Amino acid sequence: MNEEKKILVIDDEENMRHMLALLLEKEGYLVDNAGNGKQGLDLAVENFYDLILCDLKMPVMDGMAFLEKFRDSKQESTVIVMSAYGTMDTAIQALKRGAYDYVSKPFKADEILLTLKKAEERERLRKENRLLQQSMRERYSYAQMIGRSPAMQEIFATIDKVADYKTSVLITGESGTGKELIARAIHYNSSRADKPLVTVNCGAIPETLLESELFGHKKGSFTDAIRDKRGLFQEAHGGSIFLDEIGELPRPLQVKLLRALQEEEIKRVGDTQSIKIDIRVMAATTKDLADEVKGGRFRDDLYYRINVLHITVPPLRERPEDIAQLILHFIDKTRERLHSKVDGVSPAAGRALQSYLWPGNVRELENFIERAMVMAAGETIELGDLPPALQAKVETADFVADDANLSIKEASKRLERTLISKALEQTGGNRTQAAKILEISHPALLYKMKAYGID
Repeated sequence: MNEEKKILVIDDEENMRHMLALLLEKEGYLVDNAGNGKQGLDLAVENFYDLILCDLKMPVMDGMAFLEKFRDSKQESTVIVMSAYGTMDTAIQALKRGAYDYVSKPFKADEILLTLKKAEERERLRKENRLLQQSMRERYSYAQMIGRSPAMQEIFATIDKVADYKTSVLITGESGTGKELIARAIHYNSSRADKPLVTVNCGAIPETLLESELFGHKKGSFTDAIRDKRGLFQEAHGGSIFLDEIGELPRPLQVKLLRALQEEEIKRVGDTQSIKIDIRVMAATTKDLADEVKGGRFRDDLYYRINVLHITVPPLRERPEDIAQLILHFIDKTRERLHSKVDGVSPAAGRALQSYLWPGNVRELENFIERAMVMAAGETIELGDLPPALQAKVETADFVADDANLSIKEASKRLERTLISKALEQTGGNRTQAAKILEISHPALLYKMKAYGID
């Protein structure tokens, strides 16, 4: 071994602990022992172990309880369970609670060492995958936005070019595409980053209150004006203001907004004096403002004033190459808040997420990922953790060929291959356990694996 690995053995049988300690120390492991799950948990929380060998049947705290508590502790050691009393159902329950593999007692020395080597190799690959994923995220991210697609890379380049200019920006795109994130990226990559960024949704504030909210009012200017009020434009002085859903702005206020942009000054409701402002204005809308102008619902002079620089955010269905990075981003973003161990998606779940058209765009994808992480039992989002509509779509695609070959014989082969692959994945490559799950003999499994080219 190139470096010493720390391993914790948890077993109530002293002879078993002694035997395993001798075997593992001979192989170069640093070994600690515990006589029950409670002692083992205390050690596992206080120290980091690369691997943990844990018996299932023990006093004080058994192996299943240990797995539950250990999972809650958020430690990352790989756990292998052992038992002389377990059944296949017991093994599956242990795997669901976070164990990497299951070994039946009595076992041969070579069997336990091979299981440990497999666990080490799996962890090495996971670490390499995490580093690769992190590298990809950094390469294709920008101020909390994710995108490797040419369209998003062009938007990132545009933000770099325009961030330090005071030019008005109009951001358009469907709901949920991330228009506000682009406005935030422009502000926080500019020389105004240490000044306020004020966001206002023009469609969420009643028309009767909107003028006062934007520009402020003087005491006594109307019934409820019991004191002077600073408007949002004043709050944004020196920084930026983001007017979301500007297409909902009433026409009377469009005139006042135009004056504020042209003259760089505002007038509070009930005031006779103008107030100079220094702000960068960014606006967003899901509407086609050119059509709104033609329909007389939006002033053409205001449209031309805010549409100096136009950024169009494409819907997620037009940039499917961004979905994989977004999934990993949302898993990372949500994991700590949910206290979840999920760190990826299964191939079937990935295909389902890739094939969906995402009418709600990036916001909908984020909501889907959070739901799936809540439903997931292990470290991976499985197809069954997704809404039924997505599951049905992928299952149909998996078993009906692209050339519409409806042969039951061919579909059965594809189904059989898929089930074998899933069983092997679930058991960590243990063919004996996989055969039991599939309810076929071990020789039959080996034959089918060879026939289907499954390693």
